[in-house]
Amino acid sequence: MHTTARKGIRLGRVEQEIVGEMEGVTLAEGWGVSFATILTQHGEVFHNHGHAFPIEPGKLMVIDAGAESNSHYASDFTRTYPTGGKYTPKQRDIYSIVYDCHELAFSLTKPGTAYRDVHLAVARLMLDRLSQLGLVKGDLDEMVAAGTAGLFMPHGLGHNMGLDVHDMEDLGEDLVGYDPDQKRSTQLGLRSLRMARRLVPGNVITDEPGIYFIPDLIRLWKKEGRPFVNYAALEEGYFDFGGIRLEDDVLVTETGARRLGGPRLPASPDDVEAAMAAD
Repeated sequence: MHTTARKGIRLGRVEQEIVGEMEGVTLAEGWGVSFATILTQHGEVFHNHGHAFPIEPGKLMVIDAGAESNSHYASDFTRTYPTGGKYTPKQRDIYSIVYDCHELAFSLTKPGTAYRDVHLAVARLMLDRLSQLGLVKGDLDEMVAAGTAGLFMPHGLGHNMGLDVHDMEDLGEDLVGYDPDQKRSTQLGLRSLRMARRLVPGNVITDEPGIYFIPDLIRLWKKEGRPFVNYAALEEGYFDFGGIRLEDDVLVTETGARRLGGPRLPASPDDVEAAMAAD
């Protein structure tokens, strides 16, 4: 499904043509899509289901999509591709941060670890690397505690998955995703973490960090006078950037974790560019 989408990215094509090809794969192989496909050059708009735009040069294409098998189990993967086949230097800088956060989250996923702590570790790495680009500034511990990462990743790191793409959440997100001694945060980003529990073998969860530059949200934080953010740098160079997300499906095992699926979709920036060149 995702390989079909990647191979279909060609300048001038309309996004919906690729969505149709992707969803055709799922119907031929299983029950269909596990949720409405997200395929957009405006990744800063979450759950963007509009597919009417022609593919333009220099954009980032976020593809978040999954299939439902004939036995009704769901998958949920995300990749972000440069529409012209190569990332610009600025895109590669941000993409590399997301990729490293993605790898860090997977390395920390193991029994006994609270997924809330994995989310916070990702937030710390993200802010550290964004500070190196001059987009945030200040004490790293203070930025993490203040929830500054929520400006760039307003969602949680992942969720439970099984017979639904957000498995059992209709029973109540807190009941399903939080241990009795955990309390949901009020901070942007962390408050949207659907799965915070201490992990146990058999959990199937998503690992999906992202960085997004949302102009209205940045303007709001600036108006509110929130500290640590280099608003001038964001306004000058990132309002037309879009967003980046990477997502894999992960099974917690007795000793750690493993990614689900067959051969892993290209994820590192070099691997993505190589795959698109081969396509």
